[in-house]
Amino acid sequence: MALLIHLLVCVFGTGSWVAINGLWVELPLLVTELPEGWYLPSYLTVVIQLANIGPLLVTLLHHFRPSCLPEVPVIFTMLCVGTVTCVLFAFLWNMTSWVLDGHHSIAFLVLTFFLALVDCTSSVTFLPFMSQLPARYLTTFFVGEGLSGLLPALVALAQGSGLTTCVNITDTADITPSPVTNGMIGITQKASSALVSDLTGTAASTTHLESRYLPANFSPLVFFLLLSFMMASCLVAFFLLQRQPKNLEASTKDLLSSQITLHSVQTQEKHLSLPGPVDSSKDQGPLEEKTVLLHPAHLTFIYLLVAFVNALTNGVLPSVQTYSCLSYGPVTYHLSATLSSMANPLACFFSMFLPSRSLPFLGVLAVLGTGFGSYNMAMAVMSPCPLLQGHWSGEVLIVSSWVLFSGCLSYVKAMLGMILHDHSRSALLWCGATVQLGSLVGALLMFPLVNVWRLFSSADFCSLQCST
Repeated sequence: MALLIHLLVCVFGTGSWVAINGLWVELPLLVTELPEGWYLPSYLTVVIQLANIGPLLVTLLHHFRPSCLPEVPVIFTMLCVGTVTCVLFAFLWNMTSWVLDGHHSIAFLVLTFFLALVDCTSSVTFLPFMSQLPARYLTTFFVGEGLSGLLPALVALAQGSGLTTCVNITDTADITPSPVTNGMIGITQKASSALVSDLTGTAASTTHLESRYLPANFSPLVFFLLLSFMMASCLVAFFLLQRQPKNLEASTKDLLSSQITLHSVQTQEKHLSLPGPVDSSKDQGPLEEKTVLLHPAHLTFIYLLVAFVNALTNGVLPSVQTYSCLSYGPVTYHLSATLSSMANPLACFFSMFLPSRSLPFLGVLAVLGTGFGSYNMAMAVMSPCPLLQGHWSGEVLIVSSWVLFSGCLSYVKAMLGMILHDHSRSALLWCGATVQLGSLVGALLMFPLVNVWRLFSSADFCSLQCST
């Protein structure tokens, strides 16, 4: 039964960000069809940040009127809205409307707002719900949250979204013979072009390499229907979690009795808040009571670290991943995107077996992850000619850096969540609010740098000309 609960919690966790992550990985196909083109990511960033009104409202209501916002009905409503919106996306994603000076994807942007409202609000509703379960299930929830980024990425890879190839493009130009030279044409041949001319004719051609997207294996309609299935699975998992509270208690006791190390047993017996006796010499408190009290300075450090880590992982570095990787080639980019997505749930999975709640250790690990993120940012700044470009060591280094960046900071996020879980239910709610605040600050910081001041230069791997 404990294995079943872990599975349900994992599926429940995937619903936290699977919808918005799905939109991002599908963008290479969407921008070729929608009138906004590659300006679409900028619109998405603004719409998603506007959806933070959801977690803000939930947090304020919890603080001032905690009894007027029942948790379970709110989560059910959110998951239903997310599932229905994904279904509507499948049929309305390419619908455009005439607004002001041209066609715009109004339906796409409105549906994106509702999906973002669901996903952003999940940070301040899913985590408080998890406070009803033992801390060990919280790490499973973080594994599911990591899978919310990996699963859409794998589907997009199977679809062929964003895969490119280099093709020869031939440009033909008309050349009129000069009367001064009696029809003779003077041509300066460039070293980077193949030039063919006819002395008595009027045509010349140049060839060069360009990147072209490969045709998709299936349409966005199928992709969004698969996304709808993922959201519906999350809804079903949450429903089943609500249907078996007694089994939850029994499985928790079985889990406690099967702990390997004495320290883990003592920690669980000390901090679990389930009703009924457990094998411990200490008295148990009521359901909502927690026995772990953090010093205000420690609590402040934890919240600052949560905000900082999520600013990096959800706002700052994702904005420049294409700039830091694409200069090394499309294969390197897709490897870094996929493997870094895999590192997220794997790090949370390892935290179940190798937990460390030492704040100095987590701080050092966050600094290490930030170092890898700094290298990724440096390569983005140097785009389209980063270090070791054209050499296999540069490709290995950038992929490894993205994987280690994601893995280190995902482990830190999971362990900080477990610490706050043992503090109080309210601490988890404020943790969710801090996650959204950090993500918002990171996104707002990068938006003008990328889209307004354009400090980063995109790279076309097929036509790069960097000096060695």
